[in-house]
Amino acid sequence: MTSAHKVRKAVIPAAGLGTRFLPATKAMPKEMLPVVDKPAIQYVVQEAVSVGLTDILMVTGRSKRALEDHFDRVPSLEATLEDKGDTAKLKAVQAATDLGDIHYVRQGDPKGLGHAVLRAKQHVGEEPFAVLLGDDLIDDRDQLLSVMIDVQAKTSGSVIALIEVEPSQISAYGCADIEEVEGEDYVRVRKLVEKPSPEEAPSNLAVIGRYVLHHSVFDVLEETEPGRGGEIQLTDALQTLAAAEGEGSGVYGVVFRGRRYDTGDKLSYLKAVVQLACASEDLGPDLRKWLTSFAAELDS
Repeated sequence: MTSAHKVRKAVIPAAGLGTRFLPATKAMPKEMLPVVDKPAIQYVVQEAVSVGLTDILMVTGRSKRALEDHFDRVPSLEATLEDKGDTAKLKAVQAATDLGDIHYVRQGDPKGLGHAVLRAKQHVGEEPFAVLLGDDLIDDRDQLLSVMIDVQAKTSGSVIALIEVEPSQISAYGCADIEEVEGEDYVRVRKLVEKPSPEEAPSNLAVIGRYVLHHSVFDVLEETEPGRGGEIQLTDALQTLAAAEGEGSGVYGVVFRGRRYDTGDKLSYLKAVVQLACASEDLGPDLRKWLTSFAAELDS
């Protein structure tokens, strides 16, 4: 197989401890925190499935059994809802179990995102694949992953997602030094800098949690030494690929200007819940009305 094959598989790293949300995540995976009426992880799986990636590998860790349970069938619950005639809730419950073919592997030692991605090597094989991080939710009205898959097919390299941020915020992200590709709506990545100061940042383009990778990244990750925080960093492996030549080399970027919801910390998570609830058909009208009134009271 070569990189010319269509992307079929998605890898979702979900082994993090979620310490920013303690004590809520003491006994519950952070990926299971509800965002309106679904756990955050379901949005990510739905995004993968929506572009045809129905073969999904979750890289989990200890205390993550709830993830498997959520995407598994619960016949007794389904029977109870069916007996009650509650077809709406029954349909919602079954939606999670019918999404795709979901597999699980444990990361074992918490050695960083690069190590988590490397755990997918056997499952992925010699194919390009997508990596979706659960802290970033992409609005289903906007296209990102499908565009990245197209760019990967064109370039046969690896593709990252970028957003424009205020220069003062770039130190919270990985930052891309890029060059334009003539006649194309994607860019070539010359260098990646992890969390630079605003003065040292080569651009205001920040890396977010969507990747479409050539399988050669696995060989690079196996040779990548622990970096920032003593962990194997995916960014370091991509930097190697960006500077390499030959099959699977080259890193490209898609600049995303759609709606993205960050659930990586408490304040961002709360904002995401409010934004998505306001956009929903059932909750939105009443919530927007209440928020307008509540905001007016705050200003008074």
